[in-house]
Amino acid sequence: MRGRSDGGQKKRLITSVCVVAVFLVFLYAYFGSKGNGESALEYGSRSLRKLGSSYLGGDEDAGLGGKHDESGSTFGLQEGEDGIIPKSFPVCDDRHSELIPCLDRHLIYQMRLKLDLALMEHYERHCPPAERRYNCLIPPPAGYKVPIKWPRSRDEVWRANIPHTHLAHEKSDQNWMVVKGEKIVFPGGGTHFHYGADKYIASIANMLNFSKNVINNEGRLRTVLDVGCGVASFGGYLLSSDVIAMSLAPNDVHQNQIQFALERGIPAYLGVLGTKRLPYPSRSFELAHCSRCRIDWLQRDGILLLELDRLLRPGGYFAYSSPEAYAQDEEDLRIWREMSTLVERMCWKIAAKRNQTVIWVKPLTNDCYMEREPGTQPPLCRSDDDPDAVWGVQMEACITPYTEHDHRSRGSGLAPWPARLTSPPPRLADFGYSNEMFEKDTELWRKRVDKYLNLLSPKITSDTLRNIMDMKANFGSFGAALKEKDVWVMNVVSEDGPNTLKIIFDRGLIGAIHNWCEAFSTYPRTYDLLHAWTVFSDIDKKGCSAEDLLLEMDRVLRPTGFIIIHDKQPVIEFVKKHLPALHWEAVATEDSSSDSEQDGDEIVLVIQKKLWLTSESIRDSE
Repeated sequence: MRGRSDGGQKKRLITSVCVVAVFLVFLYAYFGSKGNGESALEYGSRSLRKLGSSYLGGDEDAGLGGKHDESGSTFGLQEGEDGIIPKSFPVCDDRHSELIPCLDRHLIYQMRLKLDLALMEHYERHCPPAERRYNCLIPPPAGYKVPIKWPRSRDEVWRANIPHTHLAHEKSDQNWMVVKGEKIVFPGGGTHFHYGADKYIASIANMLNFSKNVINNEGRLRTVLDVGCGVASFGGYLLSSDVIAMSLAPNDVHQNQIQFALERGIPAYLGVLGTKRLPYPSRSFELAHCSRCRIDWLQRDGILLLELDRLLRPGGYFAYSSPEAYAQDEEDLRIWREMSTLVERMCWKIAAKRNQTVIWVKPLTNDCYMEREPGTQPPLCRSDDDPDAVWGVQMEACITPYTEHDHRSRGSGLAPWPARLTSPPPRLADFGYSNEMFEKDTELWRKRVDKYLNLLSPKITSDTLRNIMDMKANFGSFGAALKEKDVWVMNVVSEDGPNTLKIIFDRGLIGAIHNWCEAFSTYPRTYDLLHAWTVFSDIDKKGCSAEDLLLEMDRVLRPTGFIIIHDKQPVIEFVKKHLPALHWEAVATEDSSSDSEQDGDEIVLVIQKKLWLTSESIRDSE
């Protein structure tokens, strides 16, 4: 008995020692690896957890973050010092195939954010804290196909790419969209223009007595803000008149309208007139448009209408098509009277009114503002208010007066399109830049874009690219160099640098302010080409994760799309190490020896995103 008992004790002791040893090895592997700076990305099973993994942030608690540590730059580490490079990134659950991290309604519900729904705060940007960020590749929906090429895409897209047909049924009487087999077709209709956006646009031009009923007014009208744009047919049909619209809508009950717009190849942005300024500088648009956009313009002392006023150029128009403009019932008449009184105090005048549409025009000078009775509401903005400060800035219920230059010039002083693209705009002086510097920058980027296109030439044809993003646009000269191509460019300007976005709008281009430490306000798979000139070097200085930026770029890039990274040698080597894990492929590289204007150690790396498959996503491709 005693012998058996001793043997059993020995077996139990050995078993216990083995269990403890295994447990200690697990702890060492789990916590030790974190201590060495490894990212959760590198371990598939652990990374598949949706909480506690990094997505678009800087350092996080207890080793859950990316590569950044207290030692400094991600790109300054020697070989072997930066931890293990992931062989693969985990794939997000299929339910996240349309994830927009900073516009995620589920996140708002989970975090129980106290937001004022009446003020549309739940449709504004609310980025996830570190412990709720995602750290995985966004899968495409089942059956995803390479998008239809422009210009055919304006009128039809693959149904599988945006498998949401509720708008087709909900708006069936308004010609928004129609489901036809494998495709969704866009007849060009809208809530107010059932018979086609082209006819509606011509009627607006006719109301304003523009030459030959062409909306561009011989090049004087170029940039448009379409608020509550639906599927952006208005903006899509403006393009043939050399007019470019920023089609704006929130991620609301019609949640896929901006996704449809971008899939069609029409410029669009997810945003809302809520409590914060839109991410555009003052005096950016010649025309603002609202066609039954369901916005209460009278709320909070007219603050939303005053935001449009901030964005309109001197002499800019607001075209408003809504029942209040023509209906005769008591409530609509009340709204019309109050709105008319408000815009009169704002010094707007009716330029034209016909049937269901009214068009107001903004004054050319400050004269009317100065002539108002003391105490008239809304007041003029404070002299220390910067109308171009927009990132996270609250709206103000005040009128933004013109600068002395605009007041004297009786307008913005911009050349007609297309001359304005290459003409130094007056606001260049705000930055202390000379016309010669502007012209030199334009020529420099013309040469660089030629080289980019040469590097891309084995992989692209004339219709390969449509939606392009310049992630650090500066003066917009990259986009300007693409004028003769059938593309449009979202020009992004950093929130903490010189606000050159107003120069970009003055050139007749469009864009937005953004911080690349956060996710961009767009759907996954919406851009064909991303251009990142020293973007990684910039976010590294901010202490943000370069790995997270790679994941965000993958999120917004379409399968088979391209990335041009123009940065220093260590950045290029860092990105190259991550190519296999991201399912990216290096297409071409070029050093700086042929470019006398760039730093000697800058490299150009051209990458293509592969069309990768999962068991639950892509079933077919074009």
